[in-house]
Amino acid sequence: MTFSIVAFDPDNGDLGVAVQSKFPNVGVSIPFAKAGVGAVATQCYCNTSYGPRGLALLENGASPEQALAILTDGDPQRDYRQVGIIDAQGRSASFTGAHGFDWAGSLQGRHCAAQGNTLAGPGVVQAMVRAFETTPGALALRLMIALQAGQAAGGDRRGQQSAALKVVRAGGGYGGFDDRYVDISVYDHPTPIAELERLYAIHRLTYFRSEPEQLARIDTAIANELQQILRARGFYKGVVNGLCDAELLRALRDFMGWENYDERIRDDDLIDLEVLADMRVKHAAWLRAQGHAA
Repeated sequence: MTFSIVAFDPDNGDLGVAVQSKFPNVGVSIPFAKAGVGAVATQCYCNTSYGPRGLALLENGASPEQALAILTDGDPQRDYRQVGIIDAQGRSASFTGAHGFDWAGSLQGRHCAAQGNTLAGPGVVQAMVRAFETTPGALALRLMIALQAGQAAGGDRRGQQSAALKVVRAGGGYGGFDDRYVDISVYDHPTPIAELERLYAIHRLTYFRSEPEQLARIDTAIANELQQILRARGFYKGVVNGLCDAELLRALRDFMGWENYDERIRDDDLIDLEVLADMRVKHAAWLRAQGHAA
């Protein structure tokens, strides 16, 4: 009923799970992860206790294979379960019960494991592992591309309905207070993987912090543009003179909080170019809504 991938990024320690299913709201039952420990995908009549228990076993020194054996050996419904586990060393393991809906199985790759049931065939997990291994970039992007590849290879034979993406990083959550770097769930959608990608773009702008290469000094041209935008929106009361002064920076900070750019607010004269680009798009839409030419 589901296909998923658990994975690890050795470059930064990120751990994550991506999943798609013809079942509503898989985000609440399948993906589990903890920074510095591992990630678990429990599916096919999933036993949700496998998530926290599996992570606890990893945290206490068990390998993914050992954790799987402990979890499944004590489960009278083990023949109906399917699980994938990866740890913070990149070691992975999968289990598919004897009564999983055909096709059911898994494949381990470099720093990843893909598993699924009710699939079009083994080509689904093969395509997922191949896509993950050959795609550069952030773990979240690689996981979503793996889902795309699995769907393109036939995916769940019953169709699509929901999807989820979870990536954990120590201090990666909002304000740096937890490890929930990415935690997105699509409850019910005709194309949930595409919707997951759309939501990830919003999440990235809202919750990720600025990349150093995306920061630019607020020069005269940018200051002038910001003053015009902020004045139109009622956040800036000064004159439009292209000066990056304390009044402009205060107005910019207030506006960024209003527009949910919280994680990219700064205390200096730099601005995130991704934020500036999004401000331009939203301001043009605001002008059109007000009956003005963009």
